[in-house]
Amino acid sequence: MINAHSLSLSFGTQIVFNDISFTTTDDQRIGLVGRNGSGKSTLLKAIAGQQVLDEGTITINKNKRIAYLPQEVVLSSHQTILQETFSVFAQIQTLEDERIKLELYFVQAAEPTQEAVERYAQICEELQQYNPASALAETRQMLMGLGFTEQQLETSVNTLSVGWKMRIVLAKLLLQKADFYLFDEPTNHLDIIAKDWFLSFLKRSSFGFMIVSHERYFLDAVCDHILELELGNGKLYTGNYTSYLQQKEHDSKLLEAAYKQQQKEIAQKMETIQRFRAKANKARMAQSMMKAVDKIERITLPPQQRTMSFSFPTLQQAGRIVVKAEKIKHSFGSKKIFENISCEVERGQKVAIIAGNGVGKTTLFNIIANKMSPQNGSITFGHNVHHTLFDQDQNKSLEQNWTVIENISYNCPKKTDQQIRTLLGAFLFDADDIQKKIKVLSGGEKNRVGMVKALLQDANVMLLDEPTNHLDIPSKEILLSALQEYPGTLLFVSHDHDFVNKLATHILELTPDGLYRYEGNYDSYLYQKKNNQEAPSIAPVIKKEVPIEKNQKNNFELQKKVKALEAKIEKLEKEINQLEASFATITYGSDTFNKASEKLNSLKKEHALHLAQWESLANELSL
Repeated sequence: MINAHSLSLSFGTQIVFNDISFTTTDDQRIGLVGRNGSGKSTLLKAIAGQQVLDEGTITINKNKRIAYLPQEVVLSSHQTILQETFSVFAQIQTLEDERIKLELYFVQAAEPTQEAVERYAQICEELQQYNPASALAETRQMLMGLGFTEQQLETSVNTLSVGWKMRIVLAKLLLQKADFYLFDEPTNHLDIIAKDWFLSFLKRSSFGFMIVSHERYFLDAVCDHILELELGNGKLYTGNYTSYLQQKEHDSKLLEAAYKQQQKEIAQKMETIQRFRAKANKARMAQSMMKAVDKIERITLPPQQRTMSFSFPTLQQAGRIVVKAEKIKHSFGSKKIFENISCEVERGQKVAIIAGNGVGKTTLFNIIANKMSPQNGSITFGHNVHHTLFDQDQNKSLEQNWTVIENISYNCPKKTDQQIRTLLGAFLFDADDIQKKIKVLSGGEKNRVGMVKALLQDANVMLLDEPTNHLDIPSKEILLSALQEYPGTLLFVSHDHDFVNKLATHILELTPDGLYRYEGNYDSYLYQKKNNQEAPSIAPVIKKEVPIEKNQKNNFELQKKVKALEAKIEKLEKEINQLEASFATITYGSDTFNKASEKLNSLKKEHALHLAQWESLANELSL
């Protein structure tokens, strides 16, 4: 499908590609990974023919069609969302226009020409093959899958934000039905529900693709190969992102061992050379040996990934109920967003708020965070609650013309200079970085400054609005690990499936019908939704008194379900243990190893899902 041969590219003194070669087939699903500045977006542009290379060639099968989605696209259109998206079927519209003109001609002409009649018959036949009604239905389905409502489809494109325009671009691209796609951060402007739809769409599709994404869940769920760009080199790995990490660790250990051995050999040779130089009869030999040492191709180790590390201070314990919302209502003009929203968040819970676009998730979060006042109802924080907010837009939260340390010192006046510098260092800011003004930082760097500011508040309740924005996968995983250890309560909004799944203990789903609570993580929530499970898994978040007398038959049914789940969990644990033990006899990187790794990941996900279900049912039985 794509054959890249000896690609080389430099920007000034920075080497982007250093003789990179790889070949892909039309059905491969490749995750393109690498550190910031490694050339991921540049490679996609080169394949799409939008980046000139210094050397090398990229050839694409002439019979195959490639479609490219850049990170940002400027879309300007006076058409409606539906019209603009349907314009991808330009041939249908052209034929329809010609058909209407011919029909008008037939009405007005006394004797239509034979040529016009034949052309009309040909147009009707072609339209039947294209099936305009089916194409229009597919367009609607695509748009609604990406988060648009039926009512929005008649809205003018020019009234939309950049994020929503990008969804139209993505919809048009997918409707082209190309043979191979180049996706550069396609999920940047999608909420978690639209991401789930896009993920399912990719899983069902037959086309191949190369995708840049900072979402591990995506790279694990849909990719069968990983192309890594590092230090100007490219290497193609078989398997998903998790498999790539395992292979990468193995390769890194081998490279480090080879590096140490080479350094040892060079040191020994240099020691011999130094001894020989002191002797006149050995000087020529020493010179020859030195030339040989100079010709040795040195092994270069990639720079170590800087990591964040910190610990949370002892926090003041809050009361059992940390935040309570009662009968919240909000409207924009005559448009009702939500009403009668009530919920309680208890101490120690890590609660994710999710919703489709337009339902009011951001509005509800902002009301809880006291960024907006409720039009009706009330928000109450509990006893001994000290809360802090991590805002999604750090450009508004931080003073752009102040330095990093000036921002933190001003917002955290009770902290010493040493405490501030220590935590900034833990978040990868060195002595020079902390003197930089906020306005020159990248989005990810601003995000980390905002997180330092939030953590230094010593709050026992943290309200987090998109904390993973602009972070790469390693940084996300470090932040996730820290927040998993956070001893306080979290209420957060995130569109990162992996982050929500591994952090949340409860899900609050905001729908047009109200607010609902789901016990467990995001996978558990999806499972419950898919299987239409009722309370207690899905229940309005309005505290109700539990009746003293419980239904005996219902308890019996619950006990049966709990026992069945316990049996499944025990069986899965045995399978996992047996499979993990088998790795001792499997060759690393072999097909058997890769298949075993995939099966192990599948078993672990199934085990986590059943465990979450068991916990939910066990909690109900204990009421």
